[in-house]
Amino acid sequence: MVHYKTLEEIEILRENAILVSKTLAEVGKHIAPGVTTRQLDKIAETFIRDNGAVPGFLGYGGFPATLCLSVNEVVVHGIPDDTVLKEGDIVSVDCGTVYKGFYGDSAYTFPVGEVDKETAFLLKTTEESLYLGAAQAIDGNRIGDIGHAVQSYCEERGFSVVRELVGHGLGRDMHEDPMVPNYGKPGSGKKLREGMVICIEPMINAGKKDVYERKNGWSVATVDGKKSAHFEFTVAVKKGKPEILTTFDYIKKLKES
Repeated sequence: MVHYKTLEEIEILRENAILVSKTLAEVGKHIAPGVTTRQLDKIAETFIRDNGAVPGFLGYGGFPATLCLSVNEVVVHGIPDDTVLKEGDIVSVDCGTVYKGFYGDSAYTFPVGEVDKETAFLLKTTEESLYLGAAQAIDGNRIGDIGHAVQSYCEERGFSVVRELVGHGLGRDMHEDPMVPNYGKPGSGKKLREGMVICIEPMINAGKKDVYERKNGWSVATVDGKKSAHFEFTVAVKKGKPEILTTFDYIKKLKES
């Protein structure tokens, strides 16, 4: 069942989205060789609580941390621990908040120091595909239009799209209907209507599309050990043009400084 949002509820979702955006940038300031993923998790928890919200992931379904921190071949749901980041790694930072009864949810994959050209191209392609998918989130289109935009762009560039994990609706629960795959056929799937708020989140692999769940019951990794990138933001479906509630501008300012 899809929960359509009022304008007031979308504004609260926007507040959450902005806080998550700022949290991702705060974490990004500290991503460097020698830092552990556990250290990054503490930074995020402190920042979220200092801004009057609570971590959305901590305890959700039993998840033990504030962030999902997924390094290299880990696609999503990596658990922060004593893993030390190294030059050339990439790390997906997936963050959620709860504020005024609603959730925020967004992700960004950061390079650790300098990365090789193929990895840089993977990151660039995945982020660009997110915007292409979001451009389809308008009233009257269908879910398949979003997935097709992501899939066609990434596969044309030699990458593969994870099938087992998808985007989702967002509101008073972190995972609401509809599910939003990163693959599909144009004109297929559920019709998009104004008032829907969805998370679009391409998960794109450098190698094969196949993944498996690790023994910890959370982390999902590529079967071939090749790197995977993950970008996500929250979008309100509108007539004529989607409204992206998340912003990566805070992260872009880090790169410019």
